[in-house]
Amino acid sequence: MAVVTMKSLLESGVHFGHQVKRWDPRMKKYIFAERNGIHIIDLQKTIQAIKDAYEAVRKTIAAGKTIMFVGTKKQAQQAIQKEAERCGMFYVNNRWLGGMLTNFVTIKKSLLRLKKLEKMEVDGTFENLTKKEIASLGKERSKLQKNLGGIKEMKELPGILFIIDTRKEAIAVAEAKRQGIPIAAVVDTNCNPEGIDYPIPGNDDAIRAITLFTQIIANAVVEADNEVGLKIIETLGEDDEDLENMMNSDISIKEEDREIDIESYSSGGNTNSNTNAPADEDDGLPVDVDKVYGEE
Repeated sequence: MAVVTMKSLLESGVHFGHQVKRWDPRMKKYIFAERNGIHIIDLQKTIQAIKDAYEAVRKTIAAGKTIMFVGTKKQAQQAIQKEAERCGMFYVNNRWLGGMLTNFVTIKKSLLRLKKLEKMEVDGTFENLTKKEIASLGKERSKLQKNLGGIKEMKELPGILFIIDTRKEAIAVAEAKRQGIPIAAVVDTNCNPEGIDYPIPGNDDAIRAITLFTQIIANAVVEADNEVGLKIIETLGEDDEDLENMMNSDISIKEEDREIDIESYSSGGNTNSNTNAPADEDDGLPVDVDKVYGEE
């Protein structure tokens, strides 16, 4: 199955760039033509770039790392949150706080504070506080949730970043570079693709285009998770087969022991000279007639 089709790119308006006067000359190799004062992006190169970014994300997730979706512009906020939650990854869609990657130790303290406030709200601590204190703590919790809710469960730095609009998220790009974290980003004709590990030339302003790009990256995460799950199932299958072989070998040993016991019992304990005579129903081991055997 194709990662993306030319039809879906055209329908989402991915090929529309910015006005010619607003272009960045470093995007020249990704521009196909100019129409009515607007640059048209070469979708052939976009498709190849999407495939490269898709494969990079898939390999990163398969290696046990995580991805952070970043898009704080209004057009991207909803799509970023929806797709990140769909694939179970982290996201920032309200505001990029300085030091979110380079000073993650301090960010962790804020995350712990957010969790503590949420716990206080649930365990009844608020019942012993005044209305003014509750309002103040509630306001603090809402602010932390708004800015850090998407990374609340993040224990370590992500393995890769996916960014919408590198101009607006310049701080995120700079921090990722400093930490050596790969970046996959949608770059419009007014952006600088240099320094981006996996630049995806495309429209970063249209909601439909942003949604399409975000869905593709989320699909890469889901595919990688499915591959890991299949490997675990295959490993469990091999373990079950080994366990079955062990059980079969134990059963064969028990069968051999049973035959030996019967022979020793019949040779040493049978005093009846008539071997063809039927055995007495009361002979054998004692049985408790009041107990129902086979039931726990």
